[in-house]
Amino acid sequence: MSKHDIRQELLARRKQLDVATCVRLSRQVQQQLIASDCFQRARVLALYSPINNEVQTDQLYAAAVASGKIVCFPKAVERGLDFRRVTSLSALTVGRFGVAEPATGESCPIADVDLIVVPGVAFDRSGHRLGYGRGFYDRELASTAERTKAVGLCFAFQLCKCLPREAHDRPVQFLATQTEFIPCYEKVAVSP
Repeated sequence: MSKHDIRQELLARRKQLDVATCVRLSRQVQQQLIASDCFQRARVLALYSPINNEVQTDQLYAAAVASGKIVCFPKAVERGLDFRRVTSLSALTVGRFGVAEPATGESCPIADVDLIVVPGVAFDRSGHRLGYGRGFYDRELASTAERTKAVGLCFAFQLCKCLPREAHDRPVQFLATQTEFIPCYEKVAVSP
């Protein structure tokens, strides 16, 4: 299947989730990440504002703030994302692409982020992701510090066996679904 076909199929499936199911499954996904070592160790987190029945991030925000962590959200700019510190979810307003984003706030360079939480339409167990096709997160993941951990959040039905990928696509190191927390490792072919 092409990226376009996979994207269309999984967006349609995600759209069918009713609100109660999306909330319930999102809580389970978030609990998988909150229990993880990479969440517990992170001092600075970059979250996203969910749209179109993406996994919610409200519990991640609450747990991070309760633990004294710095939390940033992205603002879409030109062909990238500008992460800004958010001290209250009420500071988010609808911006480009209909996504809630910080209108103001202290800039948070991606190099300072310990854990970036990434949305996606589909993922595979090697950490490859399929987003909406604009490349925002691929560009950010390409410029993160080596120590920065990237975690994709998804519902189990968004896991694919193997996604088509291109040179600019950047994988995440971990995935959280409602049933498991998955370490992702690129499968590298070794010559004999």
